Amino acid sequence: MEAALLWFCNWSTLVVCAALKLPQIHAQLAARSARGLSLPSLLLELAGFLVFLRYQCYYENPLLTYLEYPILIAQDVILLLCVFHFNGNVKQAVPYLAGFVLSWFVLSLQKWIIDLAMNLCTFISAASKFAQLQYLWKAQDSGAVSALTWALSAYTCATRIVTTLMTTNDFTILTRFVIMLALNIWVTATVLRYRKPAVKAE
Repeated sequence: MEAALLWFCNWSTLVVCAALKLPQIHAQLAARSARGLSLPSLLLELAGFLVFLRYQCYYENPLLTYLEYPILIAQDVILLLCVFHFNGNVKQAVPYLAGFVLSWFVLSLQKWIIDLAMNLCTFISAASKFAQLQYLWKAQDSGAVSALTWALSAYTCATRIVTTLMTTNDFTILTRFVIMLALNIWVTATVLRYRKPAVKAE
């Protein structure tokens, strides 16, 4: 029974994450706008994903417990490029992307560096959610933000709580997923609250 639950949680997470950011990417492309999407939130989320993936690789944790992160990082990079494109300058993304690539190598230079980064990772990821919430509160319009993407993020956090408890039982990772679950639900609710009704053409 436990093996079946672990299998379901791992693979359903991978399937969901394979399409997690697609509703958000589609919403941006359809609107031809990054309205409602916070750039600081996206950058912080990408940093959090990168640190988490590096930590898992460094400690050689079971591959299925973090295999979705390369997929999420790739989708976030596409989103980042879309935001810069719709804001008028894709070239501004280059320094950020270069910094992320460099940090991948720096993080594993010393054990204390990756441990410290992982402890800060939860705060970084939480800050990304609060940046998005602040943006929504200020604009009071969710614009091109996809509620489905945030709801799916909440689901993957819930499944990862289960898989962490059943495999590594790493307290740092578990704490991160519990906090992210609560914040993803909060953002989803906020996006739905500020959703503007579509205006029908006459």
